[in-house]
Amino acid sequence: MAAQVVLAEKETGADTGANTGANKALEGLNTTGNTGYGVTDVTKTPTLSETIGKVVGAVLSFLGVAFFILMIYGGYMWMFSMGNEQTATKAKDILIAAVVGLVIVLLAYVLTVFIGRLIDPTQNLST
Repeated sequence: MAAQVVLAEKETGADTGANTGANKALEGLNTTGNTGYGVTDVTKTPTLSETIGKVVGAVLSFLGVAFFILMIYGGYMWMFSMGNEQTATKAKDILIAAVVGLVIVLLAYVLTVFIGRLIDPTQNLST
């Protein structure tokens, strides 16, 4: 049915403006993507490396939030330990573990970017 409508429009020369409006919208999206994000074609299907990069970015964002929460929790415990050495020690251990975890995650990311650039130097893996 839809093919018949398109054929009828082409035969009569009628243009409802939907096709022109869709093309203008697509051009606007391409312009916005290129200007704001450096994307040249918004309709392009992302490659495997781009998809993996987005997943890694999301995981790193989540780990950054987890680090922040652990730092707040450890600081809160330490401030309100009220002289209790056991609670203060537990708070220090949480803070140290959070910092060590952050260092491990950042080193893993740096190693991944380094290996990715060795495999494919044309890819921009830092974003």
